[in-house]
Amino acid sequence: MKPHAFVAMPFGTKPDADGTQIDFNRIYIEYIKPALETAGLKVFRADEEQRAGEIRKDMFFELLVADLVVVDLTIDNANVWYELGVRHALRARGVVLICGGNSKKAFDVYTDRKLHYNIKNGTPDSNTLEEDIKNLTIMVKKTMESWHGRKISPVFDLLPNLQEPDWKSLRVGNINQFWEEYDAWKDKIILARKNKLIGDILVLADEAPIAAFRVEAWIQAGQALRKAERYDFALEQLERSLDIEPQNLQALHEKGICLQRLALEGKPSYSLEKARQHYLQILRIEKYEDDPETLALLGRVDKDVWVASWREDGASPEQMLEEATEEDALLRVAIESYRKAYQANPLHYYSGINAMSLMQVYQHLTKDDQYQEKINILSGAIGFAAKIKDDFWSLATLGDLEILTGTPESVKKAYKEAIAKSDKNWFALNSTLSQLYLLKDLDFMPENVASGVATFERAIQKAKKPKERWQPRNVFLFSGHMIDTADRESPRFPSNKEEIAGHEILSELKKLGANSEDIAFTQGACGGDILFTEACQKLGVHVQWLQPFMEPEFIERSVIKCGESWRDRYNACKNKLSTPIRSAPMELGELSQDVDIGYSYERCNLWLLYTALSYGIDKVHFISLWDGKGGDGPGGTADMYKQIKSRTGNVNIIKTQDL
Repeated sequence: MKPHAFVAMPFGTKPDADGTQIDFNRIYIEYIKPALETAGLKVFRADEEQRAGEIRKDMFFELLVADLVVVDLTIDNANVWYELGVRHALRARGVVLICGGNSKKAFDVYTDRKLHYNIKNGTPDSNTLEEDIKNLTIMVKKTMESWHGRKISPVFDLLPNLQEPDWKSLRVGNINQFWEEYDAWKDKIILARKNKLIGDILVLADEAPIAAFRVEAWIQAGQALRKAERYDFALEQLERSLDIEPQNLQALHEKGICLQRLALEGKPSYSLEKARQHYLQILRIEKYEDDPETLALLGRVDKDVWVASWREDGASPEQMLEEATEEDALLRVAIESYRKAYQANPLHYYSGINAMSLMQVYQHLTKDDQYQEKINILSGAIGFAAKIKDDFWSLATLGDLEILTGTPESVKKAYKEAIAKSDKNWFALNSTLSQLYLLKDLDFMPENVASGVATFERAIQKAKKPKERWQPRNVFLFSGHMIDTADRESPRFPSNKEEIAGHEILSELKKLGANSEDIAFTQGACGGDILFTEACQKLGVHVQWLQPFMEPEFIERSVIKCGESWRDRYNACKNKLSTPIRSAPMELGELSQDVDIGYSYERCNLWLLYTALSYGIDKVHFISLWDGKGGDGPGGTADMYKQIKSRTGNVNIIKTQDL
């Protein structure tokens, strides 16, 4: 779905200040609408809504949720000025002002830039119309691209602490159809997230009708990618959400976690200091300066910095202990971050137990008891906070507290209470055990820690580690031409080149070492797709078909159009597929009737691309059977090539004219 634009302007024919009758309907149809559609937006004007009901509610809804509002100030129309004022009061950004001829300027928008267009005899001037449309298209694109920049609304600019309303929970307006579509879209997102189909989430995010929905979906995609350890691709989605909502706390937190994980993996251009500066930047935002979760995440980075300074493979216990003591200044930094987090929210027991644990570790290493008074205070407070809840993490915190203050017997008892609530969650159990191993390396409270380690190791042996999603070694993504039909004027992939094309595709796959450890994605159309599938199946590569239509329609449009013999080859390949065919209308939802058929192919190519990238950007190899020319429309091979080229250099082109 395209971003949503609302046009506030006079309707019908109205006189300007000089008495000239202006046909605003023609201005909308011939000038405004074409410019907005060229800029990639779906356009709506209040008089186009034919539903019965309270039109003001619908108008308020559009002024609140639209990605962009275009306001025509050519004449002093009270309704238009009112709608501009409502938009300025509800949203900080997303307004473009236009005017034709000489228009009066209200004081409150006097300094706002307006785009002039030309009027002749009360209609758009045909001599300049093409240039006027171009200028409006450019201005709209720039406004959309600079969403995170200066606040356009004078209300939000002069009242910097004013917050936009949470319109999703309000569900304003009588737009039942809109909210029904939203609920259906949200259900698809939830289902895709549960099934870990990240490619589906990303396509659905692109199709959200307004910016706030896209933000929501990109964050969920980023979170799913982060959990799948695809940190670089996760960052890409989170940055897209932050371009629209730069102060979205959830997205900012997810970004910080990804930066931290990339640093720990040793990825070039990433460091723990970069992650640390990211969290410090969040804390500089006035409304987040005391946010406990941000402070706790900062503490986690600070702790990792300290641990990285002494915990090295091959180092002896004595060497690690010596280095950990030597880096006590870094340890104090981590203590302070966790302490501030707990001070900001005394119920945030995660921060409290980390602060207290690190304080006692500091005293253990340095023999300096400067934190003893704070430790005495924290002990009772953390126990109280953790007891409010009755889940694994709160009970594990009580076990951590026993490590610091109890005996081996009390440690074992407390941790067993937590394990009983774990539902044999291997990752939760392993997380606590990893922290105990850290304390063991420091020879901290050895008897208590040994009791905790033994308790959790026993529990982990009984808990089954979840079966991980199969991870391919390489991911092959294919897009290529179908065999030319008999009525094609200029040859692109004639049938007499089919055999040599199949040989070249197989040769390319062999060069890349394709085998049963790999997975491949394509649609299954006659010509290139089926030749690619046949080559993959010869080499044992797992093949997944994603198709833009339900299978019967796909066969009609993209298989038998090349001849009935291709149906047999299609079915032969289908019978060897290791997973069922996935059809976009079923998995992603039907497209609305006003969407061009070309978008179905574009949508499917994006689906293929996102699904492939979700396995890891570095793994993806794009193979294309292509004449190197522009495609027949959106979603063609040329379009897919551009998408891949902008993301990864692993591109292998087989040019049909060279066969």
